[in-house]
Amino acid sequence: MILSDSDIKKMLEEGLLKIAPLAGDQIGPASVDLTLSDEWYFFKDEYSRKIVDLRVTGFEEAYEMKKAAEITLKPGELCLGKTQERLTLPKNVMGKLEGRSRYARMGVIIHLTSALVQPGSDNRQVLEIVNLAPFPIKLHAGMRVSQVVFELLKTNTEKPYAKFGEIARQQ
Repeated sequence: MILSDSDIKKMLEEGLLKIAPLAGDQIGPASVDLTLSDEWYFFKDEYSRKIVDLRVTGFEEAYEMKKAAEITLKPGELCLGKTQERLTLPKNVMGKLEGRSRYARMGVIIHLTSALVQPGSDNRQVLEIVNLAPFPIKLHAGMRVSQVVFELLKTNTEKPYAKFGEIARQQ
């Protein structure tokens, strides 16, 4: 069952679901808008000039972080962004990240494959942002480029992500 705005508000009031920071107008009919932070991750320059073996090179090694109020993505360029909001989900709720159509229509993809917010998560979300437009685009911290839809699980997970997810504890 997908949670409605009423369900989301009730879970927030009861402390079962936590989203911080959160403004009331971020809650939509069946989702919550998420905003970009000022943390951006770009490939290190040397990675544009070599073959990368994914069996031995992880993203932690390939990216470098840049703090900025805004960034410009060239056509075809990828960066990672983080949400300002920290999501804390109970063991019986999962989330699904979605892009927002107003940005998709301008060629911006917000996530490539990591749309699932695992039950029991307690972290900020990493967004895989790609510019598919034929022109450079500017992104700003605070933009509501993503939304999360919550779904109730039939039972609690036995492996809450905040406890068992290796990367989750670092976000």
